[in-house]
Amino acid sequence: MQAPATPSSSTAVVSSNLPQTLVIASRESRLAMWQAEHVRAALQQYYPACDVSILGMTTRGDQILDRTLSKVGGKGLFVKELEFAMDEGRADLAVHSLKDVPMELPPGFALTAVMEREDPRDALVSNSFASLDEMPPGTVVGTSSLRREALLRTRYPHLAVKPLRGNLDTRLGKLDRGEYGAIILAAAGLKRLGLNDRIRALIPVEASLPAAGQGALGIEIPASRPELAAWLAPLNHQPTLLAVTAERAVARMLGGSCQVPLAAHAWWDGDQLRLDAFVGMPDGTRGLRAAAAGPAADLAAADALGQACARELLAQGADAILAALADPAAASPGTPGTQPPA
Repeated sequence: MQAPATPSSSTAVVSSNLPQTLVIASRESRLAMWQAEHVRAALQQYYPACDVSILGMTTRGDQILDRTLSKVGGKGLFVKELEFAMDEGRADLAVHSLKDVPMELPPGFALTAVMEREDPRDALVSNSFASLDEMPPGTVVGTSSLRREALLRTRYPHLAVKPLRGNLDTRLGKLDRGEYGAIILAAAGLKRLGLNDRIRALIPVEASLPAAGQGALGIEIPASRPELAAWLAPLNHQPTLLAVTAERAVARMLGGSCQVPLAAHAWWDGDQLRLDAFVGMPDGTRGLRAAAAGPAADLAAADALGQACARELLAQGADAILAALADPAAASPGTPGTQPPA
């Protein structure tokens, strides 16, 4: 069975109960606003008479830039304020980069639609180097992700991996000022903003396995509003939803968060959903990989595929890595098998 196709976006939805107004909560970064505008345009195509507006907000994740996400609360920092706006009735829905959405949503909220995925790969951005392979020892590479850090340290131990926070424009500015020899970003964000020319190389998934949900947009709503789920259903892209369901199942079983260097990437091969996953230590001293494949015709099957992949990682010893990451002593500088000081 082939993965179900997405509904056509060429025809407006006809119903006796159409939305009259919808408010989208969004972070105010340029990329987040592009994503919100993308959803607004799609909604207006389906519901031409609906007044769709965007409520721009600054989240704690946008405000705290002097520390890594793993040290200040993780991915939830990018979504909590948007959830407050929905809870208070100031917004009807929120648009997120799915890789920034915690694996478990708080009570009262639901992930109701996932739009078709952009390129899920990581991208090398550099003014000096065309590839990671040509960088001399000590070249400073910036990333905001423990996942990327672990994968970089595993394959390129001679490079100096340093933290990089801020929105996309802030990160590019730091590169252009010479603070980094190169930075690693999600290709999807660069492509969505028309910044393809900043990409020096797209890193193969074999070298830098993407984060769960990378490249996909998720739409969150209050769980108490089934009419919103019905209105947003035409925006859902079922093949992407099934793929990210498998990816997020891996992360959920392994306690996926910004504190865990974890990757999971699923793609369709005919009627088979193939899934690769990785978990490792931030300093690259240990890394485990697993794979699974199956028909995954529905959400339950996709979730089961992800759980099977996670169980394989646990059988290989992922529980020892997770225990080490959970131990405060494991984060001490200079301790073997932990993240070196920035």
